[in-house]
Amino acid sequence: MRGQDGFENAAALLPGDIRDAARALPGGVKAVAEEFRLRTGLPPAVLTQEGERGMVQRAVTVRDLDSLLEAATRASAHTALESVAAGFVTVRGGCRVGLCGTVSESEGRILTIRRLSSAVIRIPREVKDCAGGIYPALTDGGFRDTLIISPPKCGKTTMLRDLARNLSNAGFRIGICDERSEIAGCYDGKTSYDLGPRTDVLDGCPKSEGMLMLIRSMAPAVVAVDEIGGKEDIKAVEYVRNCGCALAATAHGNSLEELKERAGFRELLEEKTFERLVFLSRKRECRGKNLWENRREGRAYVGEISAAEEMENGYTYLMTHDAKTGDTL
Repeated sequence: MRGQDGFENAAALLPGDIRDAARALPGGVKAVAEEFRLRTGLPPAVLTQEGERGMVQRAVTVRDLDSLLEAATRASAHTALESVAAGFVTVRGGCRVGLCGTVSESEGRILTIRRLSSAVIRIPREVKDCAGGIYPALTDGGFRDTLIISPPKCGKTTMLRDLARNLSNAGFRIGICDERSEIAGCYDGKTSYDLGPRTDVLDGCPKSEGMLMLIRSMAPAVVAVDEIGGKEDIKAVEYVRNCGCALAATAHGNSLEELKERAGFRELLEEKTFERLVFLSRKRECRGKNLWENRREGRAYVGEISAAEEMENGYTYLMTHDAKTGDTL
């Protein structure tokens, strides 16, 4: 899916005049737009790396949000609200609509969101070959278990998706556990992205259960999963590795030291569950500096896309670029 297709798919969900304003944005803004944000009582905005930019002067209304939800789900607002207890809806073309509002619950379980107060439409972007620069180092002697680490909005999922596509094209059977429909963007049983010819997707299933299901049902050579973090996720990762299956995963984080402070991750790192760690960042001040310079200054481990250094603890840190925008840092 091309970048302009993702923008148009997301814009098509907006209410009439807001949609028209989005489509009238300059091409340069469209090319880097990441989200549309709508909050009741405030003007709608488009988010880029530079921050939020207004689109129309009028305030967003509850009716605007109801209209957005109906467009996203192709259903009445009442029916739609019953289906969004998780707080988001995945739409044709890989768009994800996040929702906030008044939650209705029963016995500690969220039933629905009764009245919307804000929404965010994430603009999907498929950046093919963004993993090309690190691919050789990850497949030296067969695929090496890899953890992609970065703060939010640096392209972890984009990088993971392209890595899965490359591995699938190279002959690996890939099993993707896509709990929030962000990797494959499944809609009506079809993926929104090119994931290669040997990829199976388990959509909407909790990661801790989905990884085990894929192993038992599809016999993948590599399991791909986004944003591991909970204790159950860590247990599932260990199960996957004990079954002899390789793993490609992502996690939120800025540094190795930060990960080591989290429950479960310290053990994974000490046991060398992952042979390759890839750090992504958008910090422009890191451009052209090597890993040691950035580490000394307390920044994320980034550098030129071709750089790879063996560290004293046995890991290889692969310093890469912003997978979402394609910019080398």
